[in-house]
Amino acid sequence: MSSFFTAPASEKKRKRAATADAPKKRLATTKSSSKSGSKAPTKAAAPASKKKAIERDESISGSDLDSDLSGDDEFIERRSSDAGSGDESEKEGETAAEKRLRLAQRYLEKTRKEVEQLDEYAFDAEEIDRDLLAERLKEDVAEAKGKVYRRLASELAFDKATYTQFRWNSGTVTSVAVCPPYAYTTTKDGYLTKWKLQDLPKNQWPQTTKKKPKKPPAPPKKRPERICFAKADARKANDKTYQGHLKAPLVVKASQDGKFVVTGGADKRLVVYNAADLKPIKAFTQHRDAVTGLAFRRGTNQLYSCSKDRTVKVWSLDELAYVETLFGHQDEILDIDALGQERCVSVGARDRTARYWKVPEESQLVFRGGGEGGSSNTKKHKLPPGMDPASAAHEGSMDRVAMIDDDMFVTGSDNGDLALWSIQRKKPLHVIARAHGLEPPIKLEDYSADEIPDPSIIPAPQPRGITALRTLPYSDLIFSGSWDGCIRVWRLSEDKRKLEAVGILGVGSETCENSTNISNGATSNGESSSTSSSTTLAAQSSSSSSPPPSQPKDLVRGIVNDIALFERGERGRDGLCVVVVTGKEMRFGRWKYMKEGRCGAVIFEVPKVEKKNKRKNEDKKEEVNGVYKE
Repeated sequence: MSSFFTAPASEKKRKRAATADAPKKRLATTKSSSKSGSKAPTKAAAPASKKKAIERDESISGSDLDSDLSGDDEFIERRSSDAGSGDESEKEGETAAEKRLRLAQRYLEKTRKEVEQLDEYAFDAEEIDRDLLAERLKEDVAEAKGKVYRRLASELAFDKATYTQFRWNSGTVTSVAVCPPYAYTTTKDGYLTKWKLQDLPKNQWPQTTKKKPKKPPAPPKKRPERICFAKADARKANDKTYQGHLKAPLVVKASQDGKFVVTGGADKRLVVYNAADLKPIKAFTQHRDAVTGLAFRRGTNQLYSCSKDRTVKVWSLDELAYVETLFGHQDEILDIDALGQERCVSVGARDRTARYWKVPEESQLVFRGGGEGGSSNTKKHKLPPGMDPASAAHEGSMDRVAMIDDDMFVTGSDNGDLALWSIQRKKPLHVIARAHGLEPPIKLEDYSADEIPDPSIIPAPQPRGITALRTLPYSDLIFSGSWDGCIRVWRLSEDKRKLEAVGILGVGSETCENSTNISNGATSNGESSSTSSSTTLAAQSSSSSSPPPSQPKDLVRGIVNDIALFERGERGRDGLCVVVVTGKEMRFGRWKYMKEGRCGAVIFEVPKVEKKNKRKNEDKKEEVNGVYKE
């Protein structure tokens, strides 16, 4: 009996007759072969037998597949029959794939209900993952739209921040950029230096074995390691092939992907380096004066640069090419910032304007500053009682800018004003005057050489200017620096219309209460704030110039020239790292010189606030005068 693997005897005979392939061509050319009809049935029978065999194969394999699929469907139907069968109207016109999907969803729903009934404390990992994914998608959409979506000021313990000071034999540090785990600094003596920042102590010496170590772990490293450096060389001025700096670099930025490091210098050059070894790749000479600011478009290698030649230029580092120039400022541009969209904000020094550039549309929005910072003769800006009106300096130069999101930004001025702006309004939403307090009064013996000097000739104390400003993009955190020896933290209010003081990095709550209550006149939409301090001028000068006893005097020594920050861990779960660079001089000149200053940097590690459920077994705290103590 023939089976699937054996052919019938009749087919075997036909195959023997058809296997004579050699004489086929020879018979086809003769007349006798064309007349013979015995060969025709043989040629037609072979393809027929092959078709039958193929049909058998398909019928067998198809039947097996149908049986497997039907078995799966029957299994799902049996498990889901208790949940109730669907209506006949649902099953009509339903494909096999739709049926499987419907049965699988019904089975999962039934299983989930069974698990919840068995254990009331059980949780569904899939549901948790789905919630986390939904939250992540919402944040990504908010970031793509350019809106503030993270409220981090209440999640970080700024008063418990630890700090590490380090310095090297260099001049005044003018700028800093970070691309974790590396930091890049520039100095006035012509050096660009690459540093490796140390990881958190808990991640530095991970245990590789299950056994308990016999020796205690080594102490954690705190100081960063210097990896490599590049130096400007003025002797290469006549070398047309030289791609480095001829004079000191003034500003540095690192791309988000870690491929490029870009510096702008006093030699009118913009130099692109390889981030791995700091070897120069390309030097651009399109600027006609010193390059003062750089900003990368978030997530791309598109670069914006500003210069003292009053222009903003756009570059593409993927092609190492110049794109276009933006005109509009009436004075030298000192700072620039950008986020995810093709937008950037620049400030124009003594033209006292901030310009919001829309690059694709080739348009700009102009925001004019120049506020008086307080006056006793106007109702809009009232001075605190006891303050000398001469200390309320007018805004002379807009020096710093930082973007909060694509619609809001903050600026810092030489008169100490910290202003919040929105692209929907031409005037600032909120202004904090004298954000870093006033300088101490000049001593009488230092001001006059007379034997009996007249005290009335001593000028009134002047406010400290804002020399550094940085935000955490798309969050409510703002950091500012001056030469008062600390880094102040501010936050955006819930209604996005005010700036509120949070504290000082590395300083306890007692000191923050005294140091943040600066006698300034905060204005909101042109009206005086009702929360202004009412301290006297003497108390104000002492609290803003000399740190309280509980504050370390050497926390930040010198003039803060730049601030950079990044989040530790995945999505900032391990806190925040803030890198601050200082010097004895300002970054672009010597208008202010601090003999006691330090040319170096300070690294702050800001931890997360501990959750309440982790403090149940700890000692309770008691409140004393509004301050919590152990």
